[in-house]
Amino acid sequence: MIISVASGKGGTGKTTVAVALALSADEDVQLIDCDVEEPNVHILLRPKIDEERPVYSLVPAILEDRCNLCGKCVDLCQYNALFLSPEKVLFYPELCHSCGLCAIACPEEAITEEKRQIGVVRRGSAQKVDVVYGELNVGEPMAAPLIREVKKEVDREKTVIVDAPPGASCPVVESVYGSDFALLVTEPTPFGLHDLKIAVEVLRTLKIPLGVVVNRAGIGDGKVYEYCGEEGIPIMLEIPFSKEIAELYSRGVPFVTRMEGWREKFRNLLEKIRRCSPA
Repeated sequence: MIISVASGKGGTGKTTVAVALALSADEDVQLIDCDVEEPNVHILLRPKIDEERPVYSLVPAILEDRCNLCGKCVDLCQYNALFLSPEKVLFYPELCHSCGLCAIACPEEAITEEKRQIGVVRRGSAQKVDVVYGELNVGEPMAAPLIREVKKEVDREKTVIVDAPPGASCPVVESVYGSDFALLVTEPTPFGLHDLKIAVEVLRTLKIPLGVVVNRAGIGDGKVYEYCGEEGIPIMLEIPFSKEIAELYSRGVPFVTRMEGWREKFRNLLEKIRRCSPA
């Protein structure tokens, strides 16, 4: 099955939970880090990288000797990636969505497509966990194309854990799409509750079963618990607000490897997820 670990809010502990699940499982596990703008799984697991491949998007190349400045490509581009100046057509790669419409529509066949690297996908292994993550090039504005490439590495023969990006925008939807279950990590604060509600709405729209992990339990207030009770959302695990956990994380050490009893708690969490999921 595919389990996505997500959250509406950044910094709630998604990667901590995703890594803990992977390290606690008895079966073969693949951990996929789809937070390509700031991947952290490899920092905690330190995998031995066996494979690295570049990822490209296709962008238009204007053949100026053929272009008659008709402006049809500019009119049709829905993302304003092309601009018609008096001398030539200007192209802004950061706005391009690689749809290819401009090349198809050009009456003079003055537009071809060329590859532009947007990032890399790396694959390796650590502590019997198959690790895959993407890293978006600095300055690239769109993460979704790279996330799609990362998800092509999914091994359906294994239990797959997807570490999704924070928030509830396109990269998150791209990451969790196709999952059998989503685990939302939140914290019991007003900010945590606000973004949890948004994430729940997204997952319900996608019709993905979900549960909640409350991280830093013991701070804030009880409104996250009230909301989950009213909405019928199961709270599947609580992780206490702990100086020891924070110190281990700051050194890049998964807390389940050092703190007694937590591997068993995360094994039990996996069993709860299997019982909740229709997969």
